[in-house]
Amino acid sequence: MSDASFLNRQALYLRPDPARVLVRPFRPATEPRDLNATDKLRADHIVERVMGLGPEAAIEQLGDVLENFQGRHRNLLATFEARADDMEDALAAHSNFSAVQRQLVGAYFLHEYSFEASALFNPSIVAHPDQTGAPAGARRFILSLRAVGEGHVSSLTFRSGTIAANGAVTVDPTRRLASVPRIVSRVPRPEGDEVEVTFNADEDISERVIFPITESQSNGIEDARFVEFDDGGRRIYYATYTAYSGRAIRSELIETTDFVSFRMTPLKGAAAGNKGMALFPRKIGGRYAMVGRQDNENLYLLYSDDLHTWEGGVAILRPQFPWEFVQIGDCGSPIELDEGWLLLTHGVGPVRRYSIGAVLLDKRDPSKVLARSGEPLVRPNPSEREGYVPNVVYTCGALRHHNQVILPYAVSDTFSNFATITIADLMRVLRG
Repeated sequence: MSDASFLNRQALYLRPDPARVLVRPFRPATEPRDLNATDKLRADHIVERVMGLGPEAAIEQLGDVLENFQGRHRNLLATFEARADDMEDALAAHSNFSAVQRQLVGAYFLHEYSFEASALFNPSIVAHPDQTGAPAGARRFILSLRAVGEGHVSSLTFRSGTIAANGAVTVDPTRRLASVPRIVSRVPRPEGDEVEVTFNADEDISERVIFPITESQSNGIEDARFVEFDDGGRRIYYATYTAYSGRAIRSELIETTDFVSFRMTPLKGAAAGNKGMALFPRKIGGRYAMVGRQDNENLYLLYSDDLHTWEGGVAILRPQFPWEFVQIGDCGSPIELDEGWLLLTHGVGPVRRYSIGAVLLDKRDPSKVLARSGEPLVRPNPSEREGYVPNVVYTCGALRHHNQVILPYAVSDTFSNFATITIADLMRVLRG
């Protein structure tokens, strides 16, 4: 059975938009801990030049900045003030700042960053925590996406939408503005900083962007696999993601209950040194369970009594079919069906073509493989081969809705789309 016979592609193309920008610290550099003597001198020169402006010239210059940038960002003056606060040590050598001069200094040490200029891909989908206003039989959802901008720096962004009773998907309009969260707390740990952040609740979810914060994330927050976790009746959204420092990768965990406030925690244990970990949506036998790739080739099942520590694991899936001979990996958290755990997988075949397949695992003992797709469910079709990385389809998580699986997927590491598959068709493919 070819994918065209049962896969319903919805043609809801979510493409990167270079017009969406954040303001980020510009460091020529500014903070003393980051500076050599030459850099600090340069920063001092910039501050001195601002201080040298007369009161009217400073007001005029700040007005010009606001005229050019006010409509592109929320609360721009407050952002300038916050940047000046960050630079207190660097500004200590100067005194008698007026409010205008201080705001202007903050503006000179910021720059715009187009966070999704290059790509918007590797989506995962979960039910929205607020189903208010959803039509009968429909379901509101939140989609997470990996956004990539200049320098191939990855951040985490979101969209919302609705799945109709019949499985038709609509995505809410994306807001023009974007913002990063406020850091609420930062706790150093031996394995890396634990960070809590929060957004303003009145910002649309499409405005919220989690940009790298810690050293381990400095070059990217990649491929978040969100899952709605049932913690004894309490609903928590978790996502494993790959933190990339530019030199090393590690798995970390993000958690939220409302997609307004988030906690980001490095994972511990030997398994955390790899990428592609995906959490089951509930405990199994009283323990947390994950699927992950520990050797860059096979898929492993891991158990832990501690959500933040992962060791060992047992290999449950190895490359078997030609379309996955290079390696296999998971495509998000397992989905609980009546028949068992549905695990979407990716396989890498000739010419490094990425395709999406599926496996059915036993519900009580997920180490038992009940069925497996011999051919991909989704493979790059002729219109989906070209992009930043050609010949790739990929997802970080799907969602069950009535008798269908809603599958957001990325195309050639560039943009994202949706497909739907009925569970009955899936079972025929897996058992055929």
